[in-house]
Amino acid sequence: MDRSLTTTIIALATLASVSGCTAATQPAPTQAPAQASGGVNQALIDAARKEGGVVWYTSVETSLAEEVARKLEAKYSGIKVEVNRSGSERVMQRVMQEAQANVKAVDVIHTSDAGNFVELKEQNMIVKYAPSAVEKWGSNFKDKDGFYFAWRSSMAVPAHNPTIISAQEAPKSWQDLLDPKWKGKMVSAHPSYSGTIVTWQAAITDLYKNDYIEALAKQDVMLVQSAQDPVTKVTSGERPLAVNGTDYSYFNDKKKGNPVEVIYPSDGAPLITSPSAIASEAPHPNAAKLFTEYIFDLEAQQTLVDNGLYSGHPDAKYPSDRKKLSDLKLVTQEDTKLQKQAEELKKAFTRAFGS
Repeated sequence: MDRSLTTTIIALATLASVSGCTAATQPAPTQAPAQASGGVNQALIDAARKEGGVVWYTSVETSLAEEVARKLEAKYSGIKVEVNRSGSERVMQRVMQEAQANVKAVDVIHTSDAGNFVELKEQNMIVKYAPSAVEKWGSNFKDKDGFYFAWRSSMAVPAHNPTIISAQEAPKSWQDLLDPKWKGKMVSAHPSYSGTIVTWQAAITDLYKNDYIEALAKQDVMLVQSAQDPVTKVTSGERPLAVNGTDYSYFNDKKKGNPVEVIYPSDGAPLITSPSAIASEAPHPNAAKLFTEYIFDLEAQQTLVDNGLYSGHPDAKYPSDRKKLSDLKLVTQEDTKLQKQAEELKKAFTRAFGS
């Protein structure tokens, strides 16, 4: 678990009072039929209702997480979803710290760093469970061993404020961001907080080695934390050009009437796959299975698409103004490679930017 120890360790005593559901306050889990391959049946629903709820650690935008949670609660009365949202690397840090403290709080884990799930699988911290809907999905959305699946996908791409930077003037490639005219005008999220940005940096490093990050750091780039943070700086005009961030956060802000336009770089857009898995020590294992079935089924997947994300579900319908993944030049990362690279990528970023 060396990876989890590279971030600041929060006092373990504080973990005993995790909000909502803790191992100390919950009744013993009820049992539904054992399943490695999923499917919803009445026995599972009844067992989930006896457990009362599910605790979800997620890196998806809070408003979207809450929307998904409320839809599940409406579909299955008597089951409450406790949403705990943070950046991917903070989610992973919390999961690891709770495991070290023998705190059994989380049921379902979701981050935007696919490398996290390689580590969780290696540490026997997630269970093998395949929701029934993923039988239809492509292999690039699945762990080959059936422990985790890409619940959502997006791209880490630049964006600009069109009231300040015109479409004609806006950068067209990653290399264009290094033009001196953009010095002091850009904002970037940080890989030590965001799994999306870890994957973005891995893709950029594959394209241009560490030289690119070092050159970018000389551009006086403002640093923020989450991959959802750059959009606020861009739409306000404080920094009219974002180096990275999630395309769906830009898409949603544009729908609200805010001034932001996505840039799909000609040299490739990093594809971010964001897995989900059930914790092996889940205090509500049946509710976790039912929750997992729901979030991968079409209703929840369509909710993701309607909020600007991409889905592995073949029946999800996209709005006419969204680019299809097949229309874009994508840069993808292999999960195991990403896990091995992650800490060195973060260190390289910190060395270059000094924070």
